[in-house]
Amino acid sequence: MKALETQHPPVETGLSNAPLPDLSLPSPRLRQPQRLQVEIHCLALDDLLEPTHPARAVWEAVSALDLDAWLKDIQAVEGQPGRDATDPRLLVALWVYATLEAVGSARRLARLCSQHVAYRWLCGGVSVNYHLLADFRTQTEKLDGLLTQLVASLMSEGLVNLQRVAQDGMRVRASAGKSSFRRRPRLEHCLAEAERQVTRLKQQTAQGEEAADRRQEAARQRAAAERQARVASALKQCEEIQRQRQARGRKDRQQPARASTTDPEARVMKFADGGFRPGHNVQLATSSGSGIIVGVEVINAGNDQGQLTPMRQQIQSRYGQEAVEMLVDGGFAALEEIEAAEAAGCRVYAPVREEGKKRAAGQDPYAPVAGDSAGVATWRARMGTELGQAIYRWRCQTAEWVNALCRNRGLWQMPVRGLRKSKAVALLYALSHNLRQALRLRVAAAAVAS
Repeated sequence: MKALETQHPPVETGLSNAPLPDLSLPSPRLRQPQRLQVEIHCLALDDLLEPTHPARAVWEAVSALDLDAWLKDIQAVEGQPGRDATDPRLLVALWVYATLEAVGSARRLARLCSQHVAYRWLCGGVSVNYHLLADFRTQTEKLDGLLTQLVASLMSEGLVNLQRVAQDGMRVRASAGKSSFRRRPRLEHCLAEAERQVTRLKQQTAQGEEAADRRQEAARQRAAAERQARVASALKQCEEIQRQRQARGRKDRQQPARASTTDPEARVMKFADGGFRPGHNVQLATSSGSGIIVGVEVINAGNDQGQLTPMRQQIQSRYGQEAVEMLVDGGFAALEEIEAAEAAGCRVYAPVREEGKKRAAGQDPYAPVAGDSAGVATWRARMGTELGQAIYRWRCQTAEWVNALCRNRGLWQMPVRGLRKSKAVALLYALSHNLRQALRLRVAAAAVAS
């Protein structure tokens, strides 16, 4: 009994009425974790991922794309010296899968590539870092061409058409704070400080230092030069904003304009919750029959006025044909743009302004108004028919559906700065959406064919 008492000393619980353990019972046998035990697992990386995992579908879809735009720029070729380049299929697949999983940070994606089995499977033992991932994501022109290639291939298969296209804008928070917006005098002061900082760092480097210190100084010089460029760009944007206010005759044209030193191309705009924040306006055009995004643009205007014509022209440039019908909300319904679209053979479906007020006043909201062109009058008459209203209802279930999917995948704030890089992010969302939707369309077409 003394031996048992030595092995199992009484435990102080702090409860006066707690029952004492029965020390006469034998000790329980437990299976306890042994984390220092060396084990050998004979498994391939492919065995760790289940056969139906979405990462496999992403790799299969990306492997079918033509990535010659990246391959032709690779200088490491057979028979020549140089380090092997990373397969662009891998980088596209990583970003597509990460976008579908609402991962927008290059640093987080780099961590997942070493920690998460799905990303490790995609990498297949190829090492990647966040610099490589971030640089790849900013190749806007190549991603734009990839979107055109994907949609064109679906059109050739008969899965996508431009019969009916719905366009909508979505405001996304910019990678800049409201406190980074400054007026011209303050920007000029910041620019002078940035120039002095660059000059001082160059002088320190010229004095000669050790290799490690030189690398640090080079990094400081790059950071100072980038800040100088941002402030200089903010000054130009400030002047541009002031000119736009004067041209539009806005009430605040006498107030000094402000621009951001963090993201000079960002603008303070009103969001859906009523708040005002720095943001960008992401324009998406979607084929209503297939749900495939056929056009992408990123602007810094706070509204959608004047964006119908640029999107029509983008679709024409991408696919060589005009959209037959464009479905837009009231923010796009500028009469001159409707007239231009109707003249080009594109039928516009957009709500008539002040329809309720006109009805209350006993007027026909769809009757032609003095000064209307033939195209505008045709549009008004079209929106007064039951068929026109039925077709317009497709806008919500097409454009708003795509916007909601982008939100669910994390498109609330841009992880990059500037319109060009922000467009690259929007293109990745469009590509990821289209690849997933293309798989569904092809499965449905195969089921019908069988």
